[in-house]
Amino acid sequence: MDITVIGCGRWGSCIAWYLDRVGHNVTLYGNDMAQIHSIMETRTNGVVDFGTRINITDNIDEAAKNQTIVISIPSQAVRGLMQELQKYGAAEKQYILCMKGIEISTGMRLSEVVREATLPETKIACWIGPGHVEEFTKGIPNCMVIDSDNEEYKNYLISQFSSELIRFYFGSDLIGNEIGAAAKNVIGIAAGMLDGKGLSSLKGPLMARGTREIARLIKALGGNELSAYGLCHLGDYEATLFSKFSHNRMYGETYAKGEEYTSLAEGYYTVKAILKLAEKHSVDLPICSAVYDVLYNGAPLDKALQNLFTRSLKNEF
Repeated sequence: MDITVIGCGRWGSCIAWYLDRVGHNVTLYGNDMAQIHSIMETRTNGVVDFGTRINITDNIDEAAKNQTIVISIPSQAVRGLMQELQKYGAAEKQYILCMKGIEISTGMRLSEVVREATLPETKIACWIGPGHVEEFTKGIPNCMVIDSDNEEYKNYLISQFSSELIRFYFGSDLIGNEIGAAAKNVIGIAAGMLDGKGLSSLKGPLMARGTREIARLIKALGGNELSAYGLCHLGDYEATLFSKFSHNRMYGETYAKGEEYTSLAEGYYTVKAILKLAEKHSVDLPICSAVYDVLYNGAPLDKALQNLFTRSLKNEF
């Protein structure tokens, strides 16, 4: 398969490396000129070594020639990218979305953003689940999910992409998988805040209650609440709530310590979109609300954590 990966960040670079590894013809494109030019010159981004087969380009005309497009860019930039791809026959292409987020301005899932810019029959899939670049490149395996509302396309991608390094599961709930994958980054920020305050032992309750509140949201949106307990959300907690490689956890920790963190933490944007969805569908999301109040309203972190863990007494289930 001839595949273009749009996005030369940490995850996009890993996907390009992986797809080349399993036998596909890969073009990696990035519009961050300093970043993509460095990769073109050195054939590495410091973590992933690209070898000689991958075509690395800064030319969107060249990148957009392939029919299969993998997108791995910041979630809030997806709409702009789809507008840019219109002149290259966007509706005739097929897409694989590898970001985890929700569009803030509309509350739309990213597959919905792409669908709006294409046609009802355009093939769109999401590739989500746990794993870090630093571990995949060392040969440490993991399990992930591919989901799509097109069964034939989903089955084809899994047959083409599976290997001993990544075992793919067949997703069966696009709503739940997209929402769960996006929301786990918010829980990751909360976990980092606990780390920063020396309260890491509270990650147990955070995981149990975080999964439950996201399950409620998924159900309210028309998805299967059990998806929150799968690889898209709970199954990704180790990589997001505990790993030293997790941007969202690190962002939460540095925030709690009063330090600056400059890498992208998608959960910062996702929490704003999630709270809009929660309000629209009347869903109580105490953890997401606490994270939002701290990050956007300047609520004192210590007070927010105290309020969160001393809520009214109630049955667990």
